[in-house]
Amino acid sequence: MGYTLNNWSQHYADGGGFQPLGDEEKGLLVEHALPPEGGRALDIGCGTGELVGYLGSLGYTVDGVDFAEGALDRARAEHSEVEGARWLCLDVEHDDLDRLAEDGYDLIVMRLSIAFIRNRARTVRRLTARLREPGVLIVITPVATHDTDEEQRRIGLDEDELGALTDGLEQVGRFEASDLALLVLRGPVGPLRTKEKQRPEPQAVFGAAAVVTDPSGRVLLGRSILGMWELPAGRIETGEAAPAAAVRELAEETGLTAGVEGAHVITVLHDDRLDVRRITAVVRVTAWEGELGLPEPHHFVRWEWHDVSALATLGTIFVPTAHALNAVWPDVLPGLPPIHSYTCSPTVSPLPAERSEDQQNLVTEGGQGA
Repeated sequence: MGYTLNNWSQHYADGGGFQPLGDEEKGLLVEHALPPEGGRALDIGCGTGELVGYLGSLGYTVDGVDFAEGALDRARAEHSEVEGARWLCLDVEHDDLDRLAEDGYDLIVMRLSIAFIRNRARTVRRLTARLREPGVLIVITPVATHDTDEEQRRIGLDEDELGALTDGLEQVGRFEASDLALLVLRGPVGPLRTKEKQRPEPQAVFGAAAVVTDPSGRVLLGRSILGMWELPAGRIETGEAAPAAAVRELAEETGLTAGVEGAHVITVLHDDRLDVRRITAVVRVTAWEGELGLPEPHHFVRWEWHDVSALATLGTIFVPTAHALNAVWPDVLPGLPPIHSYTCSPTVSPLPAERSEDQQNLVTEGGQGA
């Protein structure tokens, strides 16, 4: 988003802050998040601690988290009276979360912070995994529209981005608080959904899908304008080999560059979409350069790196993408429709983390074609 840790620390050290907590927000928090006995809350991007103080007044024991020490220095000084509050310097997008409460939280709030997180859907799912039953995660954010000026769009989410954030989660409600949207969410609920696009042109289409991972083993997926997660992929052009097509599509759709010598076809998948034979070369790419961008906003809303063990919680996934992911990490997405697979290499990468029992029990449900 163009903001660095030093920018934020200096912002707070210079006396800056955020939009004060409004009465409408307070009323909605009371309505939807009154604490149970012994309730514990987590404030993500707590800034100078105003929300921590308010949640403490409701009866929560609160952990306030921010990655800017300048914010936490002021929070400790300005809200020293909040009994039991912990102030943690933590980047919830990138850091381990083992410093958070081991027994979880009844309420997690992300107020005016979600727009500054790049891998939002993954981060939200990491946090919902920390909720106790029947805890809620509340996201409070400005909403960007076509009429919103550029500066405001930097701190707001549009409807497509909100959809990517909440897909696969139980959305208890969406409410308005002045110029802010307040989303009340619960953890992932099944079953996993897959979805088809429009009917391909007959008689057959041959494409390449790039399965790209980062140094932590997370896989790159894009949220398409059709409301589902997809791998970088596309048709193979005349005279083009599958590895070259995968590398080209990766660059065209994400801005990342990779060498053809480091792109390997591990299997070819074949299924039928209506009367069209759909053939997909699954190409594994582990070495790449560059920064993620959005070169094709007419096709994709955003790109994110996702933990392989959490893929079944994502919500809606394009069918060929789901099959390609299973080709690399067998059975990570259970219950997919049948497909023919022609293995080109016996080597596949292991699943980075053991799936939970709930994820193993998810049932995949085919979506209606567009």
